[in-house]
Amino acid sequence: MTSISTVKTTPIAGQRPGTSGLRKKVPVFQEPHYLENFVQSVFDCLEGIEGATLVIGGDGRYHNAEAIQTILKMAAANGAVRLLVGRDGLLSTPAVSAVIRARKAYGGFILSASHNPGGPKGDFGIKYNIGNGGPAPEKVTEAVYVRTQAIDAYRIVEAPDVDLSAIGSTAIGDATVEVIDPVADYKALMAQLFDFARIRSMFESGFRMRFDAMHAVTGPYAKAILEDALGAPAGTVINGTPLPDFGGGHPDPNLVHAAELVAVMAGADAPDLGAASDGDGDRNLILGQNLFVTPSDSLAVLAANAHLAPGYAGGLKGVARSMPTSQAVDRVAKEMGIGCFETPTGWKFFGNLLDAGMATLCGEESAGTGSDHVREKDGLWAVLLWLNILAVRQEPVTDIVRAHWRQFGRNVYSRHDYEGVDSDAAGRLMSELKSKLDSLAGTTHGDLAVERADDFAYRDPVDQSVSANQGVRIFFEGGSRIVFRLSGTGTEGATLRVYLERYQPDPARHDDEPQAALADLIRAADGIAGIRCHTGRDKPTVIT
Repeated sequence: MTSISTVKTTPIAGQRPGTSGLRKKVPVFQEPHYLENFVQSVFDCLEGIEGATLVIGGDGRYHNAEAIQTILKMAAANGAVRLLVGRDGLLSTPAVSAVIRARKAYGGFILSASHNPGGPKGDFGIKYNIGNGGPAPEKVTEAVYVRTQAIDAYRIVEAPDVDLSAIGSTAIGDATVEVIDPVADYKALMAQLFDFARIRSMFESGFRMRFDAMHAVTGPYAKAILEDALGAPAGTVINGTPLPDFGGGHPDPNLVHAAELVAVMAGADAPDLGAASDGDGDRNLILGQNLFVTPSDSLAVLAANAHLAPGYAGGLKGVARSMPTSQAVDRVAKEMGIGCFETPTGWKFFGNLLDAGMATLCGEESAGTGSDHVREKDGLWAVLLWLNILAVRQEPVTDIVRAHWRQFGRNVYSRHDYEGVDSDAAGRLMSELKSKLDSLAGTTHGDLAVERADDFAYRDPVDQSVSANQGVRIFFEGGSRIVFRLSGTGTEGATLRVYLERYQPDPARHDDEPQAALADLIRAADGIAGIRCHTGRDKPTVIT
């Protein structure tokens, strides 16, 4: 007979999930009842969980295995009857989405803090995805938060831990736990979208690449697809074994944390393509020989060339970008005669557009790109689309990007991150900035004249919901732009992100170094917002 315990508990403050779920330090999640309270609050807010199929997996970071065992037992206690979990508890974020959709699951739990560091003192996170494979909408996350403030008990099956090391089925209470191959469903989906035979032929002809999995979850996926299915030479995938602490590294695919790969791609014997993905597999880094392809440019190039891949041969229904992402893809959409949507940051805002058939490709400036094949951003998918384009065009990455700039102009773009800023100081900066938005129009900062300024608000074209206070935008005459946002992806202090953009149509200026080309905007950003005064920082932590 199944033994289900109802454990008395008390609310734990601070369990408000952000756009990327609930993220805290590992020791916080290890506090008694902390994880259980949040998971039970999710179950309490779901209708129809009885008899449901759920998908559970994570990026393999520290505390992943223990959390999965808890969730399995609680899911069984709350009426779910089929629980699909990746072998060793591994499933990349896009793979969870793919499995939910392919197996028609009710939803799923993803255990990850994305690109944040792992380890005993590192970061941990959890989020719930709904039946379309995408992150839960705000109405669900808000309901979960409210429930965490009142919860007084949680339900859990009394049972031994499940062996997650081998594929197979195990009973836990009245539910069946199926340990599945974490790569299989995702690999099959990629084979439908891309011309594997053509890409394999390119590798056979001598094409070289290096993919840095950063000791995170995409290692097994990249080896199975790039090396095994596509024939890339052994060793193409580096740092391919997922580790609980990501090998002591920071699994964020940017120019700072992927410095080794950046150095290789700037060397005399650089491969044809350099790429990387992050902790949970939803972000990407694209490098040509001595060229960093910004995420904004990558989105624009992919949109302009997606038709070269079988999965997108019929063209795109539309494109969407997060508000801070550069306007490069807007120019592509205009020439193609398709819709272009500007949304708040957070992949869930793309879900309605994708479900409604209003967009096919979506992207965020923070290295997240994806399409309607899943409802999450997808790092390896972006790399495969680049490979398909390279296989068809038979041109180097650098030539493709420069040809794109000649056709559409270049949106010179950079993001300055001030990490670990005192939260109160960051809040005051944003509050004071918002208080003077109405008075900024017509002011000048050096040679820059402010045309208008606002605090971005978004009305969803599908359900008409409104999301306000999504970031401050400063528009200058001539098309330049500065955006200020506080990020919710960290677990310590606040991260101030400053986005700088200038449109440059003149091909003779396309080689200008971005920080030099944006120097007047950088000075204007500090002058308008008082960055140094509020943060005490004289330079960003990370520049991308």
